Amino acid sequence: MEIDDPIAHGFDAARLARIDAFVKTRYLDSGKLPHAQLLLARDGRIVHFSHQGAAREGGAAVDESTLFRIASMTKPITSLAFMMLVEEGLVALDTPVHHVLPELKGVGVYAGGGGGVPFVTRPTAQPMRMVDLLRHTSGLTYSFQNRTNVDAAYREGRIESWHGNLTLDEFVAALGRLPLEFSPGEEWNYSVSTDVLGAVVARVSGLSLDQFFVERIFAPLGMRDTFFQVPEDKIHRLSDCWTMQEGNGRVLYDRGEASAWSRFPKLVSGGGGLVSTALDYHRFNTMLLNRGVLDGVRIVSPKTIDLMTTNHLPGGSDLAAMSRALFSEATNAGTGFGLGFAINLDVAKTLIPGSTGEFYWGGMFSTAFFVDPVERISMVFMTQFSPSMLYPIRRELKTLIYSALTR
Repeated sequence: MEIDDPIAHGFDAARLARIDAFVKTRYLDSGKLPHAQLLLARDGRIVHFSHQGAAREGGAAVDESTLFRIASMTKPITSLAFMMLVEEGLVALDTPVHHVLPELKGVGVYAGGGGGVPFVTRPTAQPMRMVDLLRHTSGLTYSFQNRTNVDAAYREGRIESWHGNLTLDEFVAALGRLPLEFSPGEEWNYSVSTDVLGAVVARVSGLSLDQFFVERIFAPLGMRDTFFQVPEDKIHRLSDCWTMQEGNGRVLYDRGEASAWSRFPKLVSGGGGLVSTALDYHRFNTMLLNRGVLDGVRIVSPKTIDLMTTNHLPGGSDLAAMSRALFSEATNAGTGFGLGFAINLDVAKTLIPGSTGEFYWGGMFSTAFFVDPVERISMVFMTQFSPSMLYPIRRELKTLIYSALTR
């Protein structure tokens, strides 16, 4: 791995250094985060790669080989997998989901019931389409939303448990027995949509989702450290993961040496199941920045990346107008949603530096990435702490990164 001179790529080295000092003082010394890793690149060339804190409790420091649970940063990879099948003419964005997943045919919209009372539903105004899965306008939800009788039914059935009783196909069937929260296309709600999309990829391709990822994305891109199950000979590289517990502060959620990610999940989650490294995700980012190609290997066409990174919310709306989610990886003002990413539509409304057309997302353990095709900048931030919305570190990092830009 080579790190280029940041000055040659238009960054002030002293201002980049103050990012690490800020993270150390604000988040590590205070005990808010267990560790932090930041990779910054321009034109695909790494110009800053810093590591702070211990990967495991009482262990060695985070380094370039450390493995992190990337959670919802899995979603763009699943979305890309689907678009590869679109390019092959095997499925389309306007294909009704039930054409591939008949378990979802006839699913209705919540009109009453729940909490021990049978659900009452009404027909959808239009069928759920593949584009609804990609942009989270499907009417599906997440169990952790804790807002409605529908998400309560998700929790009761434990249908999102990766090591529970349901396979990916059984998970889809379980969703088909529950109502939607709204008619597809009418609202935006962060949800299991991308997990359902993973089932679509498997059905259409004839490969399991993990096989598709390895054969069609990870191997061609040289992403050798990205997987649903950490191999036995790499488990020593997996960091500990922490969570905030009311009354107890930061507590250990998943110990690296005995991690749940050391076992293959029964439910393969295209919405959040992957483990990766900053260097691997940097390769994915660079392929996106290059509009579908990396090191001479083309994954999708430039026009497919353009389509994915365009706002697809109905009527050109933004999340502030369409979102009903209590939990979101995005700040809503000035933010649209494409096919797997949030899209910066209006820099002024975000109230932080950036570029129109920048796309990004993050994971529940506070990981994050962004790609700015205007300035040709990409970033990967890794840590292991939930919930991700507790601290504003993603916005702070963006502000500090752009403040270090000189040209």
